[in-house]
Amino acid sequence: MHSSAVFLIEFGAIILGLGLLGRLAGRLRFSPIPLYLLAGLAFGEGGLLPLGASEEFVAIGAEIGVILLLLMLGLEYTASDLVSNLKTQYPAGLVDMALNALPGAALALLLGWGPVAAVVLAGVTWISSSGVIAKVLGDLGRLGNRETPVILSILVLEDLAMAVYLPIITALLAGVSLAAGSVTLAIALGVAGLVLFVAVRYGRVISRFVSSDDPEKLLLVVLGLTLLVAGLAQQLQVSAAVGAFLVGIALSGEVAEGAHNLLAPLRDLFAAVFFVFFGLHTDPQSIPPVILPALALAVVTALTKIATGYWAARRAGISPKGRWRAGGTLVARGEFSIVIAGLAVTAGIEPDLGPLATAYVLILVVLGPLTARYTEPVALRLTAWRAASADTVPVQATAPAAETLEPVDESRPER
Repeated sequence: MHSSAVFLIEFGAIILGLGLLGRLAGRLRFSPIPLYLLAGLAFGEGGLLPLGASEEFVAIGAEIGVILLLLMLGLEYTASDLVSNLKTQYPAGLVDMALNALPGAALALLLGWGPVAAVVLAGVTWISSSGVIAKVLGDLGRLGNRETPVILSILVLEDLAMAVYLPIITALLAGVSLAAGSVTLAIALGVAGLVLFVAVRYGRVISRFVSSDDPEKLLLVVLGLTLLVAGLAQQLQVSAAVGAFLVGIALSGEVAEGAHNLLAPLRDLFAAVFFVFFGLHTDPQSIPPVILPALALAVVTALTKIATGYWAARRAGISPKGRWRAGGTLVARGEFSIVIAGLAVTAGIEPDLGPLATAYVLILVVLGPLTARYTEPVALRLTAWRAASADTVPVQATAPAAETLEPVDESRPER
């Protein structure tokens, strides 16, 4: 009875604190994610007041939070949108991998950690945080922006790439034979492909099965189906987040709209729990020794992510403002990076890899909401400053008179 009371007190304090932090962030017109993470650091391992009784429940809530974030993201788009975006954006996925995986691999090799650690750190720096970015897009009201499908396409390509990457890295860390690793990879690819095929081919059938006029029944069926598919996907070495995202893709029409309205409060609650849980399992004392290489890696890969988003949005015909927004939004790293680093820490390949990855993700998960909000205005201000500096260059005497110059057409709307 005593432990039950302690659990209620601790978990109630967490939820109340999240509510107050969210209210503070709302007044400051700022994403609450960094505040949630700092709260987790304060009450986690090595923090001011470590929690005990509620830790296991918070862990489960955090996993549900990631699943709901990806489900809600999937509800925004239909299966045809997914297929169309994948066909048009796969070059952006290749550019994303090249620009963001190579810095992590290079740093691991420079530190003398070996090729396996290089593959691990490449994954840590490559994959953006779908959970953080989904929350930021919602907080900033950008789900309907023209650049958002480009961002989501890159995130989906990364998540699907994890279905290939995670079995490979698991086999490398375990030191299994090529044949055993190939079987694991084939199973993962088959499951991911099957779920995607069902979502695309039979999405309407699934929507009719789920559909209900009773909000209670609709909530229970959608939530149960999502958790079931996510759990099966994770059991078969495929990301639970990918499974939840594809469930969202499979639902369409009135079912998707109704599920979105019903699940939005649950998503916000469990997503906040996820970010707190992330901070809870980070010992603040392990960060200072690796802060400099982590900071350098964070700066480099923040710039490469911005370049990735800018290039992909420009390729899709988005205006310069949208290009900068797309790049800044992709900066955050989070759940996948921690999962990848956790596999390496469990295998014991390099003792400093875990703290470095933790510090790196903490920097970018705090920096990510800032770059999402401020990359566009800062870039446009710098562009305007450069244009103004160019206008101050003296005009040659042979230049044509001002009245002979053709007027600039400013009537075209920005794309």
